[in-house]
Amino acid sequence: MMLSFDLRRLDIYRKVPKDLTQATLTGAIISITCCLCIVFLVLNELASFLTVEIVSQIYVDNPSTSSSDRIPVSVTIELPKLKCEFVGVDIQDDMGRHEVGFVDNTEKIEINSGEGCVFHSTFQVNKVPGNFHISTHAAKKAPANADFTHKIKEVRFGDSIMNKNVPGSFNPLQDVEKSVEQSELMGLESHDYIMKIVPTVFESKGQKQVSYQYTWAYRSFYGRGAAIWFRYDLSPLTVKYQEKPQPYYHFLTLLCAIVGGVFTVANMIDGLIFSSLEFYKKWEMGKLQ
Repeated sequence: MMLSFDLRRLDIYRKVPKDLTQATLTGAIISITCCLCIVFLVLNELASFLTVEIVSQIYVDNPSTSSSDRIPVSVTIELPKLKCEFVGVDIQDDMGRHEVGFVDNTEKIEINSGEGCVFHSTFQVNKVPGNFHISTHAAKKAPANADFTHKIKEVRFGDSIMNKNVPGSFNPLQDVEKSVEQSELMGLESHDYIMKIVPTVFESKGQKQVSYQYTWAYRSFYGRGAAIWFRYDLSPLTVKYQEKPQPYYHFLTLLCAIVGGVFTVANMIDGLIFSSLEFYKKWEMGKLQ
């Protein structure tokens, strides 16, 4: 004779008949509070899960082994007291490059009724120490007293990283202003920005962007031929930022922990309150003896 096996014996979630349970006002309040806590915690974890984490690492990179031997540069500077006909950009570096009056990809916009200029240029520099400077060296006839009062709109190296979650100083010179003192030395004062640039790689969804953060220091000096100098040197260290989305199973694990944990704690609190009330009732009725 074969014995039948009842699969219901394996049920670890045994059901209690409703006629053996007791509903209480305290239990209802705790249940509502429990559900509100679960909703609050789940929404917070969901917001955290949907926020992509940015992880970083630093490593030493030899510039000569990189995929590109040149760095793209974008410069926009406002010169309110210098006419556009006098403005140009010169490029020099330690590899012997020396270009005076670079004109490719250059744009000039007149301001202040033609007395000032917004100068914009994009070009590439070698991955060696060097400089580029805004000057009047290439002008057919340089002004007698060049006033290089200026406001920097942009000095950027490499790609423009638009992700606001990526930390760093990719255009720290933005809105920096310097004025020239009106004196007998006017036309001889140069502005010198010394920059240390750090290669920065940002990887997102299989796409790679290469940009350059930099720090800067400023000085002014007097000499022959005023100009605005940007002297740069390249750091051997490279900073890499990478998006790291959280795995789905991590969120599901937290979800189960929240629901189970809140219900367990709520059940313990409800049981403690119920037992305390029952104890008090028996004490009032003198049934503790």
